Amino acid sequence: MPILPTISTFFIVLSAVLVAIGWVLVARKKYKAHKKVMISGALSALAFFIIYLSRTVFVGNTSFGGPEDLKIYYTIFLIFHIILATVGAIFGVVTLVLAFKRKINKHRKIGPITSVIWFFTAITGVAVYLLLYIFFDGGETTSMIKAILGT
Repeated sequence: MPILPTISTFFIVLSAVLVAIGWVLVARKKYKAHKKVMISGALSALAFFIIYLSRTVFVGNTSFGGPEDLKIYYTIFLIFHIILATVGAIFGVVTLVLAFKRKINKHRKIGPITSVIWFFTAITGVAVYLLLYIFFDGGETTSMIKAILGT
């Protein structure tokens, strides 16, 4: 099991778990605890992103190493995950900004949507991890720096 993808996947799962806990807390009107847990969830997602970005730049992304006939399905699934993760991250930032600016009515409207998107992002992220590192041996990995510099 490669360590950096495992650690980054842990952080994305942790962020989703914390968001779920935050949902329960806000439903119970425990607003201070909700705020702390949701900030922790956001920091966990940020930790994922920092690890993912660092790995992408310095180590590279791992290509799909599974059967060739599954590659197209993996690629379509990966594109779906990337779009979902991007939308989820944007919604997440907007949701946090609304909360910090105390625009609570708007925060309440967008928060549940953001959470659902984030749950699906985490689930599809785990699926990508499993397909790349657990179910199949990973393919080639080339760092962005090497790709850009041509070394």
